[in-house]
Amino acid sequence: MTRYLLAGGGTAGHVNPLLAVADRLRRDEPDAEVLVLGTAEGLEARLVPQRGYELATIPKLPFPRRPNAAALRFPGEYRRSIRTVRDLIAARGIDAVVGFGGYAAAPAYSAARKAGVPLVLHEANARPGLANRLGARYTPWVGVAFEGTPLPHATFVGMPLRVEIEQLDRAAARPEAAAEFGLSPDRPTLLVTGGSLGARRINQTIVARATELTAAGWQVLHIQGGRGELTDPGVDGYRLLEYCDRMDLALAIADFAVARAGAATVSEFAALGIPAVYVPFPIGNGEQRYNAAGVIREGGGLLVDDAEFQPPWVDAQLLPLLADRDRASEMGRRAASAGVRDGSDRMVALIRSALG
Repeated sequence: MTRYLLAGGGTAGHVNPLLAVADRLRRDEPDAEVLVLGTAEGLEARLVPQRGYELATIPKLPFPRRPNAAALRFPGEYRRSIRTVRDLIAARGIDAVVGFGGYAAAPAYSAARKAGVPLVLHEANARPGLANRLGARYTPWVGVAFEGTPLPHATFVGMPLRVEIEQLDRAAARPEAAAEFGLSPDRPTLLVTGGSLGARRINQTIVARATELTAAGWQVLHIQGGRGELTDPGVDGYRLLEYCDRMDLALAIADFAVARAGAATVSEFAALGIPAVYVPFPIGNGEQRYNAAGVIREGGGLLVDDAEFQPPWVDAQLLPLLADRDRASEMGRRAASAGVRDGSDRMVALIRSALG
């Protein structure tokens, strides 16, 4: 029996690929033991036990960005976290540590190195996070979701996807999706999403052009996210949701999309052949622009800066594109050429190569 420690979390971008790999390991090796290491504050605290996995936690320990009291305490607290994880590796007889980035990952990487057990990484973003930049120095087994990710020993595996996305038959699921959202299965659908928290610029611009989009012959499924700041314009064929618990069905009915360029979003759209206008999050280290670069290069999407995504851009660029159904369909085929559906299998194969 093989015992795995999967480390990472904090955000959905870390937790979802971790859970996809955990599920694939459990499917392929029913007698394997899968333990997850995270923090009590991250999404993993809810999602990991909900999925039926045991969660061990260590304190959330952000890397210090400036000299202050927290920076002075950091070295001692970091060493304690490493010792905690090393003791856990020894006590549970862990055979391999698999890391996905996030607060819990860096101590796990150092602990695996000290314990002499194989370490395997997965980096979901085209611009790597700090923990994985550290961990990649310790191991030759580094899986990345996007070609060209600047990490040592990077092997392209794609994004491990949720099984309901990986196995989605969009055509077969379209009638169910239409019924779920109160839409027509026969009318082309524009999916709009800014992620779980929403995206103010996307939301405001799209709702301002609700009439024009539907007049162009499209129906709109607009998932506005957690801020809930929009008022439904009451336009026929325009469906406004705050949250969506069935994103698989939203993806099944989508013929085109407008979205942020988070790693999971780009990977899921490409895997399913959904063309998109990507509006990268304007704050941070710019990783969303890099995430979308490959599918844009293949012709499967367009990139527009957040500041530029306003009603005049929709009038000049998006509406003419949606009116050209052949162009939109060709963009979908090009998006699929940049997509990967078997990221979980590829990542598990990398783990097995580390185990020899």
